[in-house]
Amino acid sequence: MSYKQTLWKEVKDIVNPKILKKQNRFKKWEYGYNSDYDFIVISKTGKIGKVIEIQNLRIALPAADESFKRSEKKEEQHWEKQEYPKELSRIKSRFDWEEYPSDFKEKWYDYIDEEFKRREEGFYFFNHGSPIYITGTHYMYLQWSKIDVGAPDFREANRLFYIFWEACKADNRCYGMCYLKNRRSGFSFMSSAELVNQATISSDSRFGILSKSGADAKKMFTDKVVPISVNYPFFFKPIQDGMDRPKTELAYRVPASKLTRRKLENNEQLRELDGLDTTIDWKNTGDNSYDGEKLRILAHDESGKWERPDNILNNWRVTKTTLRLGSRIVGKCMMGSTSNSLDKGGNNFKKLYYNSDVTKRNRNGQTSSGLYSLFIPMEWNYEGFMDTHGSPVFIRKENPVKGVDGFEITTGVIEHWQNEVEGLKSDQDSLNEYYRQFPRTEQHAFRDESKQSLFNLTRIYQQIDYNAEFNNETSVTRGKFIWKGGIRDTSVQFVPDKDGRFLISWVPPLNLQNRIILKNGVKYPANEHIGAFGCDSYDISGTVDGKGSNGALHGLTKFSMEDAPPNHFFLEYIARPQTAEIFFEDVLMALIFYGMPLLCENNKPRLLYYLKRRGYRGFSMNRPDKIWNKLSTTEKEIGGIPNSSEDIKQAHAAAIESYVEEYVGLNNEEYGDMYLQKTLEDWAIFNINNRTKHDATISSGLAIMACNKNRYKPIADLKRKPVYLGIKRYDNKGSISKIIK
Repeated sequence: MSYKQTLWKEVKDIVNPKILKKQNRFKKWEYGYNSDYDFIVISKTGKIGKVIEIQNLRIALPAADESFKRSEKKEEQHWEKQEYPKELSRIKSRFDWEEYPSDFKEKWYDYIDEEFKRREEGFYFFNHGSPIYITGTHYMYLQWSKIDVGAPDFREANRLFYIFWEACKADNRCYGMCYLKNRRSGFSFMSSAELVNQATISSDSRFGILSKSGADAKKMFTDKVVPISVNYPFFFKPIQDGMDRPKTELAYRVPASKLTRRKLENNEQLRELDGLDTTIDWKNTGDNSYDGEKLRILAHDESGKWERPDNILNNWRVTKTTLRLGSRIVGKCMMGSTSNSLDKGGNNFKKLYYNSDVTKRNRNGQTSSGLYSLFIPMEWNYEGFMDTHGSPVFIRKENPVKGVDGFEITTGVIEHWQNEVEGLKSDQDSLNEYYRQFPRTEQHAFRDESKQSLFNLTRIYQQIDYNAEFNNETSVTRGKFIWKGGIRDTSVQFVPDKDGRFLISWVPPLNLQNRIILKNGVKYPANEHIGAFGCDSYDISGTVDGKGSNGALHGLTKFSMEDAPPNHFFLEYIARPQTAEIFFEDVLMALIFYGMPLLCENNKPRLLYYLKRRGYRGFSMNRPDKIWNKLSTTEKEIGGIPNSSEDIKQAHAAAIESYVEEYVGLNNEEYGDMYLQKTLEDWAIFNINNRTKHDATISSGLAIMACNKNRYKPIADLKRKPVYLGIKRYDNKGSISKIIK
């Protein structure tokens, strides 16, 4: 068993070595987003080293001038919390410090200065033979934050998390992070540590906490934030007002009773006490929490578990304004959560997460939400599978590995996870809950409850998991169709292209490609006996909001004697090109290449008129539920099927339902060959009462109906006429029989 991680990678040669050396020499690299190289500099020294990429975000780390080494032996090199000097641990406040003699203070100035430097610039230390970087925030979490188990463990996953977070803080285009996590990943403690870290160095600022309920927010404040603050060393601890362990607000400011206090020192010179005037508090859960406030940092915990009437999307729209002044971003949000099932708050968090994709930005360089999304798979952060160096044990080793908790690790986390999954396969809802709690993919994290689906969700998820496990990328090819020689209406070729809009899993042999029959000047498909297409089209190239639904096309085979896999979805197209005409041409080329007909909804008829004008009316199927004489004038002209009829809607849903039962998931100890993940995921969440959002489902269902058109053939209304067989009938009443005339 092997495992290849995809969470992060080093990006090499992004800066010319000569330029890098020169810039480092003069300390020219500025903290923040660098548009010249499209990366975010998180170095505060003016010098950069490695450039890494985490979930498509490029981040330039500080240069490693020097690295701490606890041992010369590679095996003994790991993170270790430094012992707090006993002489300093006795000092509880800066007032106590002032009472000590100068020679005592002189002895510890370098130590204190070094801690402040590490807090600001971060820290390099040798870990298993290599120098690695942790941010200042991460250092404060590891070295000075008290959590429920005492001191936090060093985990590689948390190192990457804090680097990503530092990039979010540094980037002036970003409002913060949206972190999709697994259960017990330590997010609540890490975000609490960051609140205290930033609040104790910020003046005239406000820091807030939100969670899935007010009680949870309060608990995070009293059980995590306050203890971390209380246990800070005196040189990091500002003057605090109120109780040592408050319930609602932690205030770093001069107490009112001390505002007039003056102290005589340094030759009778008067010095007035000052404070930060900074607070940390929590709010009850609601759409308008913190409305009208100005926040420096908001810790947004359990964001994927907001249930009605509370709405995380509405809350974020309000909260976002608390983090900016005009167009300038002045605060950041640290948001993290596992996801509830989709109808229990998960769907809103899912939308927010995908609206935070760093690869999709507006002209201001911002994501739709303003946040940056981060997903760390469970295998990176699962308790009990971290070695002494904080690295996850992905797969079983020849010899047991010593864990960070001192126990031996005898198996790999992936094998452990798979065993758990295998044991839950008979209980789909329990399995889905396990996926949501400990996801290895984003799709796992947003699994829905099986009872919510119109179709057999157990089979659909079985297929999705099978595809993911066996890496179905090898079963499908992304690409595009082109006209041979660039000449329209000749023959079509398929060309693999990583940026193509088509996903295909089967290509017909050469003798079955581009097969067309010409009848009376109209072109017809010659491979209708092999399969058919379904399509959900659109008419307008652009929309007011710039979004609009996608165009969708699906190809499906039927049983035939040809060299083709039976009942197999071989093509998926879900896209919205720049113009509708590009989409129409894409569809046409696919039809010609495979030589198969198309069943398309005719409420948006431009595609069907496009086919007719080009001479391909014969490729457009008529609705199968009516005979020719019963078709409308438009239906006779262009073909297609309406989407307004309730009978059609039900027939469409029933077609998918039957296909799922027969050909998807585990059936007779064999898995189906449906490899189109987007379509499977759309089936899983299909809502028959709101079909407009489900382009893939509409298109794929029409393909199934097209391949089974005989099922929808109308039954003729037969009129019986008497048949004369030439046999005379008699009336046998009375003594003499008489012929009945």
